[in-house]
Amino acid sequence: MDTMRDRFAPVVSRLLDEDPRLAVVLAEIGLDGFQDAMRRHPDRVINVGIREQLLVGAAAGLALTGLRPVVHTFASFLVERPFEQVKLDLGHQDTGAVLVSAAASFDWPAGGFTHMAPGDVALLDTLDGWTVHVPGHPDEAETLLRHAVAAGDDKVYVRLSVQSNRQGRLVDGQRFVTVREGRSGVVVAVGPLLDTVLAATEGLDVTVLYATTVRPFDAAGLRRATETAGTDVVLVEPYLAGTSTTAVSEALSDVPHRVLGLGVGRRELRRYGTIDEHVAAHGLDAASLRERIGGFVEAGRVPVGGRGPVSVGG
Repeated sequence: MDTMRDRFAPVVSRLLDEDPRLAVVLAEIGLDGFQDAMRRHPDRVINVGIREQLLVGAAAGLALTGLRPVVHTFASFLVERPFEQVKLDLGHQDTGAVLVSAAASFDWPAGGFTHMAPGDVALLDTLDGWTVHVPGHPDEAETLLRHAVAAGDDKVYVRLSVQSNRQGRLVDGQRFVTVREGRSGVVVAVGPLLDTVLAATEGLDVTVLYATTVRPFDAAGLRRATETAGTDVVLVEPYLAGTSTTAVSEALSDVPHRVLGLGVGRRELRRYGTIDEHVAAHGLDAASLRERIGGFVEAGRVPVGGRGPVSVGG
């Protein structure tokens, strides 16, 4: 199966042919995939070299001229390193762009901590007006890329990963998808963690929601699920643990509830390792998730009215 990133350049290259407003801004990474597009559209495929602050600044300048820039590099170089430009050149100037990242939290362990960005979504969450897509399959990545490009002049972040579920699902760039229904809690699985969550919750009486768009957070979808499954909520996110716990608490602010946020821990792992080793070290493998989710749901079996709002970190 191809990867999400394998889809990125061909899809955006076709969109360049179709939409004269579209531009692509690169910082060396991903340049090979756009060689043909660069020959066809030399004025709209721009490589700024290894200058990530310029990458975002140039994109903002293109947006000010009326273009729709798609900006691509590794997540750590797209969100973290040029964060001031994301905050000011895009945010403060109220200009739109589509930021498309690769490498995710730890997709390239051999690159070391400089190439890991488990805090990217949490960092963008400090800014106003960002849509955040986290596809879990190449088919979903293609759908959400098209959504992002077509989203007027909005600010959109698309987080690509080599980690993937076995099959893609129909996603609309807005709502959570109900994958399994139960009565003893709700588990929200984000992006490429769905298959692992389904394995971890096999036989548990919980509703599983699948989230590929996490900002805006589908508060209405979560509330509907809790009407039959109860208000114990577990978030399983492929980035910093607890990133969306506040969104859950805001969605359920008028009812007693508990929230468990699972994801990538803050502790830095100083050995390169493999993706699977990082997954296990952060407790995101099926066995670890089953233990945490099962224990949380079991602990929540108390009489109605016997609990209050509680957030539990990963």
